[in-house]
Amino acid sequence: MIKVTLDDGQAIEVEKGTSVGQVLSEGLSKKQRKRLILAKVNGDLKDLGYKLEADSSVSPVFLGDEEALEVLRHSAAHLMAQAVKALYPDVQVAIGPAIEQGFYYDFNTPEPFSPEDLSKIEKKMKELSKKAIPIERMEMDIDEAISLFKQKDEPYKVELLEELKDQGEEKVSLYRQGDFVDLCRGPHLPDTGKISAFKLLNVAGAFWKGDENREMLQRIYGTAFFDKKKLREHLDRLEEARRRDHRKIGKELELFSIEESIGPGLILWHPKGALVRKIMEDFWRDEHLKRGYSLLFTPHIAKRELWKRSGHLDFYSENMYAPMQIDDVEYQIKPMNCPFHIAIYNSRKRSYRELPLRWCELGTVYRYERTGTLHGLMRVRGFTQDDAHVFCMPEQLDSEIIEILDMTLYMLQVFGFQKYDIYLSTRPEKYVGSDEHWELATNALRRALESKGLHYEIDPGEGVFYGPKIDIKIKDCLDRSWQCSTIQVDFNLPERFDMTYTGEDGQKHAPIMVHRALLGSLERFFGVLIEHYAGAFPIWLSPVQARVMTITDRQNQWAREVFETLRANGIRADMDLRNEKLGKKVREAQLEKIPFMLVLGDQEVADRTVSPRTRRGETMEAMSVEQFVELLKRQAQEEKMGGVTSPENSKQG
Repeated sequence: MIKVTLDDGQAIEVEKGTSVGQVLSEGLSKKQRKRLILAKVNGDLKDLGYKLEADSSVSPVFLGDEEALEVLRHSAAHLMAQAVKALYPDVQVAIGPAIEQGFYYDFNTPEPFSPEDLSKIEKKMKELSKKAIPIERMEMDIDEAISLFKQKDEPYKVELLEELKDQGEEKVSLYRQGDFVDLCRGPHLPDTGKISAFKLLNVAGAFWKGDENREMLQRIYGTAFFDKKKLREHLDRLEEARRRDHRKIGKELELFSIEESIGPGLILWHPKGALVRKIMEDFWRDEHLKRGYSLLFTPHIAKRELWKRSGHLDFYSENMYAPMQIDDVEYQIKPMNCPFHIAIYNSRKRSYRELPLRWCELGTVYRYERTGTLHGLMRVRGFTQDDAHVFCMPEQLDSEIIEILDMTLYMLQVFGFQKYDIYLSTRPEKYVGSDEHWELATNALRRALESKGLHYEIDPGEGVFYGPKIDIKIKDCLDRSWQCSTIQVDFNLPERFDMTYTGEDGQKHAPIMVHRALLGSLERFFGVLIEHYAGAFPIWLSPVQARVMTITDRQNQWAREVFETLRANGIRADMDLRNEKLGKKVREAQLEKIPFMLVLGDQEVADRTVSPRTRRGETMEAMSVEQFVELLKRQAQEEKMGGVTSPENSKQG
């Protein structure tokens, strides 16, 4: 007999080998038993068929519980694979995990899946769901499992099993539902009937194991929830995300493009996008100068030996481009700005009286990203980091990290981001430097976060090879997370490059180096801004703040005067003097997300006024040009100072 402690604290004795489902069912009502789908055993989720072999604490997990959502989606992936095999028996299955907000499964099929195929698969999934087919766990000797999947002509499962065998595994778990059997650790729901609110979303290509030298598979994405209402809400959010897609809006508003003739992952900034970038950069530089930073500019290439000394060739070579020969010397296009800033530091002797040194650069770097991972502005091969490095003494480290946190949160607020998740990333498996230094750096980051009263989570093993870091993931208007800001403490590079300063004691000491980026990269951050605002940027960021438009040609002269006055006052304005209907001009300006339209008719000419309309369709009373300039500047400043998102930050846009 073994002792089982239930979630209400009651302890009972049961026979060893009793299933956890049997233990829980005895204390539940009929209605509760119907909703029971999983169990927590000593804090871990288990199938209801899990056999208890030792004293354990056990609690029930019911249909609809948030903690079971990942298991639901994993089971939905298996249901999809079962449907695919039922419809297309010759298709070979690869892997099918649950992912954030959904699931996918990879298949090897001679012909790509079409939208019609997805509809058939989804229909078949519904049929299988209605049958409430039991999902049963089996344990099998690994050689027996290899033989089984060879008979089923499932080479991807065989490959995975052979890898497990090489790792010393002797037994594996399989899951059976009807005639479909899959290799899986589990856990899973008790039957397919518990999977009812799901939707297949799209299909994409994916290399087996992410290796571009292996075969291309078909990856079907889907999502699943415990009830249809939440599924509908999620699908609505996805539709809204598609409407806000920065690639679509970027093309419509002529902000940027990616041209095949230039190359994938390389961004062309068009005039309007470049103007927004300039506004971002000007604000960024001004704010840094206010906070005691100095500006730097560094080259795009350096001798390959530099990257060997920095450690990037040892830890980062797969993300670096091939070297180039110049005067019989190998050069490397830069993936980072750090070694250049170190070279400037080492250009002369440094004293403790100079520290901290705060240096910043909008430095363009180049990293090799696999073609399949590239995504508009969000993942590119050439991008500009809003980079900075702080060189300080150990006793200055805490205050410098706090100052960086203050600046980061302020800048994010100005751009309209009020919500974020913060992570403290600790030492990875591959790292350099002493354990003592890692502990000092990690503790400094932790103290800074706690002194600011900021909630954070530990992200174990996700630090960079040279030090721990703080990552800040901002939340956009759709509550999606985006990795942008990072603060990293580094003892390694100062040692590698023999960086020193003369201390108050007259001795040489190594400075601590803090790497940090507030926006991450201008490309990625601009992409997030486009989607956050659906292209309707706040006034202070809008490439065109006001458009002057006439009703007839009679107002053209006054329009030109208004335009020149706006430009003279620093307003970003343009004119629409075409012989078109006013309604068409207004609609086009609204589609271009221009904050204000200044409509000029005969009355405005006579009164030397303008009649503003907003992109939301509001019509304002006529006013003088000077009054409008004051209005626009006041609203722009209020947005910028308060970090207030514009009213267009809504589904209506």
